[in-house]
Parts: sequence; C-alpha cells; structure tokens
Amino acid sequence: MHIVVCIKQVPDSAQIRVHPVTNTIMRQGVPAIVNPYDLFALEEALRLKDRFGGRVTMLCMGPPQAEDALRKCISFGATDAILVTDRAFAGADTLATSYALAAAIRKIGQEQAVDLVFTGKQTIDGDTAQVGPGVAKRLGVNLLIYVSRIAEVDLDGRRIQVERRAEGGVQLLESTLPSLITMLEGTNESRFASMDDMLRAARFPGRKWNKEDAGIEDLAKIGLKGSPTIVSKVFGPTPRSTKADMQSVADTSAQDVTLNLLQKIFTAHPMLEEELVERLSA
Repeated sequence: MHIVVCIKQVPDSAQIRVHPVTNTIMRQGVPAIVNPYDLFALEEALRLKDRFGGRVTMLCMGPPQAEDALRKCISFGATDAILVTDRAFAGADTLATSYALAAAIRKIGQEQAVDLVFTGKQTIDGDTAQVGPGVAKRLGVNLLIYVSRIAEVDLDGRRIQVERRAEGGVQLLESTLPSLITMLEGTNESRFASMDDMLRAARFPGRKWNKEDAGIEDLAKIGLKGSPTIVSKVFGPTPRSTKADMQSVADTSAQDVTLNLLQKIFTAHPMLEEELVERLSA
C-alpha cells in the first residue's frame, strides 16, 4: 500500500499578523510549524501503514526551510519525504498549488502506484480547504472530505469505507481506490516519535524537486502567473447567530423533556425526522 500525505509548513497562528496594506500574512520573524490539521492526516496514514504495511510518502511544496517540517513527519514514522521547491512556485494560490502538487503526485506514482492521498481539511494560514479537492480533481480520483474515521479498507477489492461528518450527523461513504481523503481535526491522537525514528529523521537526506523534477508541463499554471486569486480583504469569521436554547427540566417528567427536545431538533433539522422515520419503517 502506498500513501501520499500532503502537508504544509505554516506560520504559528498564535503569532500570526496580517499586513494592513496588502492584506497578506506577514511571515517574517514568525515561527513555522507543520499545519496542525495535516498531522491528523499523517497519523491516519501511519495507522493504515501499521495495519497493511507499505510506505507513506510525505509531500510538501514550499521554501527550502520547509524541509524541517518534513523531517518532523519522518520522525513520526513516515517512509519518504519530498520537498517541491522552486522560485517559480512563489506567490502560488490554491489553484496553482493544487496543480503543482497533482503533478508531483503523478511523478511519485511513476515510482510506485499511489493508493491513497491524505491532506488536512484546511490550513490555518489560508482556511480555504480548496487544495485537497483541487488535487483530487486534477488527478481524477474520488474525493472524500471531512472524514472522521476510516471504517474499512479492502485492498483486494480496491474499496474503502469512511465516516464523514456532516451537519445532520455522520455519513458512511464507500469509494474505490485510489481516493483523496481530507481528515478532520480531533479524529485521532498523534503518536510520540520514537528515538530510532528521530535519529533516522536527523540523518534523512530528503529529496528536493524543482519544477522540472515535479513534472510541471505548463509554467503558466504555477506561481504568481497561475494564481488568479486577489485578496481584497482579510477578516475573522462572524459567530453563528443561533444561540443555545436552555430548557428547564424542573417539575417535568423525563418523557416530556425527551419529547420537547426531539420536537426542537426535528424543527431545526426536518430532514433528520424524515430519515429516522424511513429507517424505522424499513
């Protein structure tokens, strides 16, 4: 089994600053870390490696110092790491980034066929959640987003079952391999790096690919030239207007409390009531 995990080195969100004129993130003097959401994807990939064997290849596009992020992933147990770095990639938005990563994954697939691609649900410096779906579209593989658990993997049948968290609950989805999965936060707990893996990470030579090595065919689709996105404004998300509904249970029977709660839930989510009735009547 061959799994590719895409990660990104991002500035620490606790010290992040936004330029007041250009509306871009000011990265100078800010410590860089592995995108926290990507660590959940890495842990899930390592668990599959523990179960089925094979290899986990880390892939990152960024400046040369992003090699530190890849070494950290190697210390957790990843097999290989590739850094796609070139001045031509500078200024890339999500569209150009997904093009470059997809090209690199195709190149990796020439060495050994890729069964699964993992990403985090989003990055903390962009919060767009667009790169994962963009890579899947360019690769032509099935996309499974907001996955909370890998339920079953059938390598012989080339199928995978996952649980996907949605507004109304949890969906059980089945797909064929290869697929791209974006993992939710809080779905697992990262392992501690062993001493052997930390020493291996320190000695690990790593691989650095420029645009030619990554198989980039159209230079107009990478970097600033391939980035149509224009940042006009940066702002924090507004909180949801829905407030918590407090219900008094004093001098009320358990049955009445349950009925009142169900009524409020079904009023807020009418499709949920229809789905439950359909399941119970089946």
